[in-house]
Amino acid sequence: MDETVEIHVLSSLRQIAETDWDACACLEPADGPPLDPFTTHRFLLALETSESVGTGTGWTPQYLQAVLNGQTIGVAPLYVKSHSQGEYIFDHNFAHAYENSGGRYYPKLQIAVPHTPATGRRFLVRPEFEDTARNALMQGAMKLAADNKLSSVHATFCTENEAQFGAELGLLARRSQQFHWVNDGYKTFDDFLATLSSRKRKNIRKERAQAQAFGGTIHAFSGDEIEPEHWDAFWEFYQDTGARKWGTPYLTRAFFDCAQESLRDEMLLVLAERDGHWVAGALNFIGRDTLYGRYWGCVEDHPCLHFELCYYQAIDFAIAHGQARVEAGAQGSHKLARGYLPVATQSLHWFPDPGFNHAVAQYLEAEARAVDEEIEVLTSYGPFKRTDHEEQE
Repeated sequence: MDETVEIHVLSSLRQIAETDWDACACLEPADGPPLDPFTTHRFLLALETSESVGTGTGWTPQYLQAVLNGQTIGVAPLYVKSHSQGEYIFDHNFAHAYENSGGRYYPKLQIAVPHTPATGRRFLVRPEFEDTARNALMQGAMKLAADNKLSSVHATFCTENEAQFGAELGLLARRSQQFHWVNDGYKTFDDFLATLSSRKRKNIRKERAQAQAFGGTIHAFSGDEIEPEHWDAFWEFYQDTGARKWGTPYLTRAFFDCAQESLRDEMLLVLAERDGHWVAGALNFIGRDTLYGRYWGCVEDHPCLHFELCYYQAIDFAIAHGQARVEAGAQGSHKLARGYLPVATQSLHWFPDPGFNHAVAQYLEAEARAVDEEIEVLTSYGPFKRTDHEEQE
């Protein structure tokens, strides 16, 4: 690590000015949404303030701050983890192997946005100090793990550039995959449909018609259009989904109050109303060029309403606002038939134990080949036309 760079470990974002954090996290002009809404000071502070991270959650903040000559040149959202929940890059097999060999896997260090499987920079650095600050933050995390005899350091959903940089420092790069929709300059949803095979196009039209026939109205709210009553309804949906998927919802009710106060301009809330009651909803976050699908829930089941609220309404929004892509979150091969294609995601991992680090490296090499093969196969089964004669099918 560059000796002139100081690394500070912060237990709360209140210990660093929002302007200092965002000067590293938000490199784009301030005349629109951030490129990455999840690494902003206000989003991470909302998680902290609402107690969605902190005591009892298994996510203990230990944010890193790199300082050079009194100036903050880099920061990183670092947490001490006592489990592997809410990460979406699954390392339970690492934990089992580590503990079966006599080690203690938890606690570990996680550089991530909690509960958020969205790719973005994890080593948030000022561009004029990029190599120096990024190296200092990586080395700082590794030193923190070694000094405290922690099993490992993980940086999940990092950029490909960061993965390459980390690999050069001796961290292990891991490839995973999720599904994204890409805007190929479409002006309307029908423009998008025109690129699909006849069968897939007809299926999507059928699904949208079925969803729209649920007996109510679909609303899309953003910014000041979002009212507290909408969060009351969505909290009910979110609890139902969280209880079924994770046992306990990751976000607290207070998070949505924080969202109403400081994040609503960066959120798209799609709600279905029937007979004067909210019955289903999907929550998205709005980036500068990407719409991020995050949460879905319902209190009534209606055919294809999930697809409409989560996928097709998101595509409508992205086309209308000229966004480049929709990231639909983790997993879900059912997204393929709806125009969301598989893409590789990146993460970094480091284990101080050289023997275990070597064993994981061998596993990740084989896994990466399997991921690449799966992406190739899934892409070949995508819904898009393959030839000019496909309309004859």
